[in-house]
Amino acid sequence: MLVYDRRYRSMTFQVIVFILVMAVAWWLVNNTIQNLAAQGKDFNFGFLFQRAGYDIPQTSIPYNSDDWHLRATIVGLLNTIIVSVLGCVAATILGVSIGVARLSKNWLFARLMTIYVETFRNIPLLLWILIIYALFTEIMPPPNAYRGEDPAWSKILFDQVALTNRYTAIPALGMTNDPGTLDLGARITVNWAVIAFLVAIIGGWFIRGAILDRAQAIQDRTGIRPTTWWINLAVMTVPSLLLIWYFGLHLLAPELKGFNFAGGINLGNAFVVLWLALTLYTGAFIAEIVRAGILSVSHGQSEAAFALGLRPNRTMNLVILPQALRVIIPPLISQYLNLMKNSSLAIAVGYMDLRGTLGGTTLNQTGRELESIVLMMLIYLILSLMISGGMNVFNSRVKLKER
Repeated sequence: MLVYDRRYRSMTFQVIVFILVMAVAWWLVNNTIQNLAAQGKDFNFGFLFQRAGYDIPQTSIPYNSDDWHLRATIVGLLNTIIVSVLGCVAATILGVSIGVARLSKNWLFARLMTIYVETFRNIPLLLWILIIYALFTEIMPPPNAYRGEDPAWSKILFDQVALTNRYTAIPALGMTNDPGTLDLGARITVNWAVIAFLVAIIGGWFIRGAILDRAQAIQDRTGIRPTTWWINLAVMTVPSLLLIWYFGLHLLAPELKGFNFAGGINLGNAFVVLWLALTLYTGAFIAEIVRAGILSVSHGQSEAAFALGLRPNRTMNLVILPQALRVIIPPLISQYLNLMKNSSLAIAVGYMDLRGTLGGTTLNQTGRELESIVLMMLIYLILSLMISGGMNVFNSRVKLKER
């Protein structure tokens, strides 16, 4: 019955496969423990609470060489998350723009976009990282090139950004009315202004949702949908604008003092190069995904929109892209996962991410290669599952609903 009865056959095979998988896993674990014992080693993570003894150039939380390997791992993890999030945002903006541009009726413009896509897609990412890093180190000037009445180089973006062969100086945020900081322990502090902005944004989002639900209820009851765009815009922007005025937020442009820029934020070129390479490389793949998604929408949809008097840009934003999202989102998830995992190539330019800290210096200093690799794999797995889960939730919201 367990083999020939269709009601129980699948369950029988699942139990057999589960037993086999558990047996293989037990054999691997047991074999590993025996091999470690033969070499006089054990399996523990106590090394995480030993002194790290090495510096990390760019950190988002306070860190020094006297801290534990655990804190160095957290710093590397945060560096990975920062470059991955910024890379995903920039690559999405670039990819959507290029994908739409490839469908332009302007022959030359469309072909230039095609050259960009094919060039970046067909050359390995590591080579792009090295090429861009060489351009930054060989072409960009030293900081003192910005000195003098007639400097050899001048700052860009309204004199707010300075490119050098060692770092990129960008403006920092200054506050006239600083409310102080909240101490979270472990030498980590958060400015009360940041908390206020988060509360304003999250609160505005929930209020916007309530307004949209109310508008939908009125439309279901009366058939007329009230105008809510200006209320939503005010809810999302006015609180933040009031906070900007109250705290007196302003930009502090970097100024050359001595041999270096001060007053702003000096981003190491390793971070800038990695972010730029990930953005350009992944953006090429996203452009193809967007183009394929747009082409999957029936041409009759745009013809119907034109017949209603919609302009081409409004047709793209309101008719084509919303329908194309159901095709775009699934492969887009894979590109976000690839970008996050490709950030481990940061070791090529010396950016200390998770691979450079836990999987690099910490591993070499402690000799705990198995523990370091296993922990690093688990962290990357958790990050990947979080990205995949979040995007799957978004995908479920934009996919077509059957009635």
